Amino acid sequence: MAEKWSLGGALRSMFVKPTIDDTTWDDLETALLTADFGPDIAERIIEELHEKVDRFRTTDPRDLQRMLKETLEEHFAKFDTTLRLTERPAVVLVVGVNGVGKTTTIGKFAKFLQRYGRSVVVGAADTFRAAAVDQLATWAERGGAEIVRPQHEGQDPASVAFQTIEYAKRTGTEIVLVDTAGRLHTKGGLMDELGKIRRVIEKQAPISEVLLVLDATTGQNGVLQAQAFLEHAGVTGLVLTKLDGSAKGGFVLAVQERTGIPVKLLGQGEGIGDLTGFTPHVFAASLVD
Repeated sequence: MAEKWSLGGALRSMFVKPTIDDTTWDDLETALLTADFGPDIAERIIEELHEKVDRFRTTDPRDLQRMLKETLEEHFAKFDTTLRLTERPAVVLVVGVNGVGKTTTIGKFAKFLQRYGRSVVVGAADTFRAAAVDQLATWAERGGAEIVRPQHEGQDPASVAFQTIEYAKRTGTEIVLVDTAGRLHTKGGLMDELGKIRRVIEKQAPISEVLLVLDATTGQNGVLQAQAFLEHAGVTGLVLTKLDGSAKGGFVLAVQERTGIPVKLLGQGEGIGDLTGFTPHVFAASLVD
């Protein structure tokens, strides 16, 4: 089986050449486009690197490699990727269209938080699909979190969210993750439903984060699908799922620039432990090295 393409692999062959020449720049642009940076950002990065190479009067490809890493880190670091979870309980609304990996992300996020010694409860407020509640329960269990389920089929999502906050306060649970519907049977009512959930929660506790889950493999289409959430749900951070190594790594920067919202978590595998926080210098190094 052919080895998967990666940005790091493409760059390695480029930076072992004896000197920077025209083909270096062409190959670098191709590599950035293949890694899903998008034409505008790829062009901007190339321009910045041209300026740096001219300023330092270097012809050494290893200098270009170092400059690329620094430039990417500068771009990533323009966004504050810190998760704000200091309130008790810290309430996180998890939103996104169906099929992006929202349910699995919640289980992985619970596990991620547990690794830092935090107690977690999950609220199953996507009450429109019975299967969604069962699937969430499975992932919550894997993530070591408690779950508050609807008490009856079709229960109002906002009331499930309310009961979840009540549970957290009663038991001293530190972090609440509230699952929400990605689609409603009555079209157009989804944002109203999310607004209602927010209002009900905010009567009990402030909302610390609203995380929008995006599937990195769908690229720009994923952003278009999520536009309503971006406009109406008060999104504070993005979670990218299915980010397979560095092949789609450029999408992290593209989606931050496109939405103005920081990427806060990255899902890079299928396992319960495959969710990490987003750290600009670590991620830039993983792309380039």
